[in-house]
Amino acid sequence: MTLETKKGSLFSRLEAEGYEEVVFCFDPNSGLKSIIALHNLQLGPGLGGCRFYHYPSEESALDDALNLAQAMTYKAALAGLDLGGGKSVILGDPQKDKTKSRLRAFGSFVERLSGNYITTVDSGTSPEDMDVVLETTRHVVGATPTKGGSGDPSPMTAIGVVEGIRACAKFVFGSTDLTGKRIALQGMGHVGLPLAQQLAELGAVLIVTDTNKNHLQIMSQKLKAEIVEPNEIYNVKCDIFAPCAMGGVLNDETVSKLRCQIVAGSANNQLRSENVAETLRAQGIVYAPDFAINAGGLIQVAHELHGFDRAKAEGKTRKIFDTITNILTAAEREKINTSKVALRLAKERLEKSPSKLR
Repeated sequence: MTLETKKGSLFSRLEAEGYEEVVFCFDPNSGLKSIIALHNLQLGPGLGGCRFYHYPSEESALDDALNLAQAMTYKAALAGLDLGGGKSVILGDPQKDKTKSRLRAFGSFVERLSGNYITTVDSGTSPEDMDVVLETTRHVVGATPTKGGSGDPSPMTAIGVVEGIRACAKFVFGSTDLTGKRIALQGMGHVGLPLAQQLAELGAVLIVTDTNKNHLQIMSQKLKAEIVEPNEIYNVKCDIFAPCAMGGVLNDETVSKLRCQIVAGSANNQLRSENVAETLRAQGIVYAPDFAINAGGLIQVAHELHGFDRAKAEGKTRKIFDTITNILTAAEREKINTSKVALRLAKERLEKSPSKLR
């Protein structure tokens, strides 16, 4: 999915891109400002995380919610889950503005949607935050185990990304072995860190960057990773570039700097526009579509809805290897970019499935 700015009225965009509902939530008592976006609910209720982020504008917060909700539709469809596309954002700095009263107020708005939206953790929120949200709504997954949740889904997301990277390596290099492969990892957050740890255990040579330099320094020492400045990560000579921070990092400028053969990471909405997928293909760079490779966390929390079994969730997550392999093979056969293939496969499942909520 992309972060390309859309022109025209809000309703024309909702109609053109298949959104079903957008809820603007404001609670004067707590100061909560939140947006809940529901994209396509053909397969089931929208399940997606609550992102707490200090957006530069209300418009950018809305754009993020809409883009993320749409990506969740295709992520769930491609992962074989009976879920739709939903996402929420809370406007504010999570380090300063996140309070229990705001989280409870957010939960109240989720409850009003009567199960059409199920929330969980995302950037800026944690399983402990979901414990608080649970106080005002039943429609939460990803809370702490003491509250009946499966906990932080980030390590499971990382497992799926590793499987996707291995699939790309098999496709490009002829082997899934990552020993000695140079991987440039952008972002050492909730997913980036466990991903880096898993890759290091598999023998990869890591080059890492993050905006939190203190955290980065400590973790890089443990992983024996080389550190570069955030704006230098695109120029690193490597085998694989793994975007694991915020979306929109792949644009014409950054892609022109890449010195890798594979792009495969955990970030959502990595492409600034769909044209970037074609640019990557033209440059001979294999791209693992973000909503295909990063579905592990969604798979984990989705399993909570029917009785959580970590082994089963991990088993399904590891099938991301097959999903990415199928996408790469089809793209090569049809001589089109991988993003087009992934979108087509997701939309085909949506078209063939009867509505679960109608």
